[in-house]
Amino acid sequence: MFRLLGLLGGLSVTTDMGTGAPLEESLERCIVATRLARVVGLADAEVSDVLYTSLLEHLGCTAYSHEVASVWGDDVAPARQAFLTDLSKPADVWRSWIPGVADATGRSRARVLATMLTSGRKVETEGPVATCDVARSASRRLRLPSSVQAGLSHVFAMWNGKGYPRVQGEEIPRSTRIAHVASTAVLFANRAGAVAAAREVRRRSGSYLDPQLADAFTSQSDHLLEGLGDIDAYQAVLDYEPDPVRLVTDDELDEVARTFGDLVDLKSPSLHGHSTGVGDLAAAAAATLLSGHEVRALRIAGYLHDLGRAGVSSRIWDKPGTLSRTERDQARLHPYHSERILSRVSALAEVAKLAGEHHERCDGTGYHRGATAVQLTLPSRVLATADAYRCLVEGRPHRPALPSGQTAERLRADVRAGHLDADAVAAVLQAAGHHDGPRRARPAGLTERQVAVLRLVAAGLSNREIATRLGISSRTAEHHVQDVYLKIGASSRAGAALFAMQHGLLDRSR
Repeated sequence: MFRLLGLLGGLSVTTDMGTGAPLEESLERCIVATRLARVVGLADAEVSDVLYTSLLEHLGCTAYSHEVASVWGDDVAPARQAFLTDLSKPADVWRSWIPGVADATGRSRARVLATMLTSGRKVETEGPVATCDVARSASRRLRLPSSVQAGLSHVFAMWNGKGYPRVQGEEIPRSTRIAHVASTAVLFANRAGAVAAAREVRRRSGSYLDPQLADAFTSQSDHLLEGLGDIDAYQAVLDYEPDPVRLVTDDELDEVARTFGDLVDLKSPSLHGHSTGVGDLAAAAAATLLSGHEVRALRIAGYLHDLGRAGVSSRIWDKPGTLSRTERDQARLHPYHSERILSRVSALAEVAKLAGEHHERCDGTGYHRGATAVQLTLPSRVLATADAYRCLVEGRPHRPALPSGQTAERLRADVRAGHLDADAVAAVLQAAGHHDGPRRARPAGLTERQVAVLRLVAAGLSNREIATRLGISSRTAEHHVQDVYLKIGASSRAGAALFAMQHGLLDRSR
């Protein structure tokens, strides 16, 4: 058994990277929110809701990354700048958001303004819907209570009713309102100190923030922010969880890992289902080579191996051409970031090492360490091979997917060249060939046509593009899309993609 908070506390660093925040900002926000919940006299059950809601406030941060990057040329920097800006105040948008995005993306302020007035309107409307949709679905998969799910689905709500969903005042869950105050405070405390944090909370009171909670914070801001830079934030969060603490079984750990893998795969439509595919393939390949414990560690490592992608702009993952040297260097750091995230959870120490080595090669030509065969265990070699196989059969924006036969030949050539381990390649290819058999039943009562539509929605195609691809009218495509959304309980492309990944619907070989 594991403490759920121990896992989520470590994995929350993924959302820090995805929003351009300093590592552990989620943990610090959680500390301040929990302290504030105690100051205003909440009972243990509601304190627990505040703790999980504040820790996971940005759980859906990758939901709209692809679309944001296509508009702004980056998704991480605009997200960070949005948090630093009171978007309900036009003067603040002009003074803070526009110059901040211009500086981060290398665009002129005039161009940022023009984009904001055109394509930016769509981002402003659709982004919160997708983010809340994904946060709600992911928190359900993490088996968090309905009160936390509700809190996370209101993270874009504003006290004055100008956010999403269109609720205001005390209609917004109290756990979310407390998380908003803590988020603002920690954001500006880290940026400019405690005085600036209190000033910004006061400034946003009545627009973005609950005035009573803002007053409660500013009246005790020194106490609420005390020691943030000196304490072990991870351990402090564990200490703050009220009894009874939430535990997860070994099987539930698998679903936690798979959920976070799916969330990171939302960074680009070309990545959808990749982490689950790698984890399942690596485990199946290892079944005849390794012990049961090692097989299970491989599966979890596969689910989590790409967490580090969250901190790299979706523009890089979506780029159809050759990456520049700087872009390639950024992309090649993602195994390092994955290992760094996972190493924060003691229960995942073995998984962390595996994840950090998934792009290493036996002849030393891999990254990020350039390790050689003598330094790589058999589990590491299997994971690297499973990842290579899935990348080839899935395709990427800069190259088409390869048929399974060509993929097999490519891996065998890598063995001959000394890149990949022969036993690992043989095991992965054998496991990858076990997909023939009767078609499985589809979840949520989806028909085969609806599964086809769901795949195209998840890939980001419009209704018109879906109609063209399937040879049907735009009206018929629209009806199919609405029926799919209704059946699966989603309301955005990202929500549909997350459902498809959860149920393995993006692997066309099944």
